[in-house]
Amino acid sequence: MSDNEKRRGRTWSAFTRRLLVAATMVGGGLIFVLNGPPSAAQETKPVPMALHDIAPTDGRQTAVFAGGCFWGVQAVFQHVAGVASVTSGYAGGSAATATYEKTETGATGHAEAVEITFDPKQVSYGKLLEIYFSVAHDPTQLGGQGPDSGPQYRSAIFPRDEKQAKVATDYIAQLDASGVFSRPIATTIEDGKTFYPAEAYHQDYVYNNPGQPYVVIYEKPKIGALHRLFPGLYRQKPVLVSDSAS
Repeated sequence: MSDNEKRRGRTWSAFTRRLLVAATMVGGGLIFVLNGPPSAAQETKPVPMALHDIAPTDGRQTAVFAGGCFWGVQAVFQHVAGVASVTSGYAGGSAATATYEKTETGATGHAEAVEITFDPKQVSYGKLLEIYFSVAHDPTQLGGQGPDSGPQYRSAIFPRDEKQAKVATDYIAQLDASGVFSRPIATTIEDGKTFYPAEAYHQDYVYNNPGQPYVVIYEKPKIGALHRLFPGLYRQKPVLVSDSAS
């Protein structure tokens, strides 16, 4: 486990203690403590459906999204009906630098990303984009997400073909024109980039570490937002990497 990951745990354990003290002092702060502080992960809102989408075809398709720490993005899409698998990994750089330690330097070109394998007859690429922009992360943040800063935490879409690139580009323009966000969308479209799976200890991280302070404050609220905004697509039992490996 890297020093950066250990730092996350130490930092947010201390921050959680400070929140408890503050809640005790002001009174009536229990809900605030349980949900954590206002953050990009919690400022979720419904967004319009994509006006353009990819027609469903037989067989599974893949999508690759980056939006901050891959723990929470993976966890969100693991709860989406029609998704067959979600793998945390790296996209944007080379195979030689596709490791957690190297990516965390911010100098590899990689972003923490997830590869989603899905059945387009159950959930479309456009619908995955809708979930990505509304609950998986804040697409207007530049240079990181929430407490995580650096290009490795950027908002980026890595289309697998020209159709995905076109739908994603059109959807970003649609959302910007709609005014649903108060700031322009910062998400980049990065073509022709290979996805590399992350180390085993990063897979299913939210499921395996439900009480970790960073997870409680920043990642689990995203799953609640998915349930609230997409009840018809939400499934209680997540599809796990460990299930497919067993």
